[in-house]
Amino acid sequence: MLLKVCARYKPKVKQLSSKYFSMIHHLDHLVLTTSNEAACIDFYTRVLGITLESFVGGTPPVTRQAFKFGQQKINLHVKGSEFEPKAHLPVPGALDLCFIASVPLQQVIDKLQRDNWPVIEGPVLRTGATGKIRSVYVRDPDLNLIEISEQV
Repeated sequence: MLLKVCARYKPKVKQLSSKYFSMIHHLDHLVLTTSNEAACIDFYTRVLGITLESFVGGTPPVTRQAFKFGQQKINLHVKGSEFEPKAHLPVPGALDLCFIASVPLQQVIDKLQRDNWPVIEGPVLRTGATGKIRSVYVRDPDLNLIEISEQV
């Protein structure tokens, strides 16, 4: 009887034989290409409060910069001086990003107003990756669309 039970036991391991399967766990980083490094750094650090970090990476190793928040980061490339490999057509202003705020959305709106950073839309209800969110939209210095949200 024991052999019969053991023969039928199958460990709970994700099988890769199904037609569709997810091999992705989460986003580690993305790359933002800017045409104005100083203005870009000012927006993401001063206005959004994201930490700027330097790191050494690539082949050959070079010092690079990234905006770090939570367990993700946004690597920074300057137009015309991108690191290899890079996107096929890296251009400033092509991103549409949504950040979940660490504070209530009203505090985000108040901070944007204090920094004279225009809200172009919102607050509005949207659907995020895990459910309903309330969002405001701004543009960064390269005209990327930045959505800042709170979960509802």
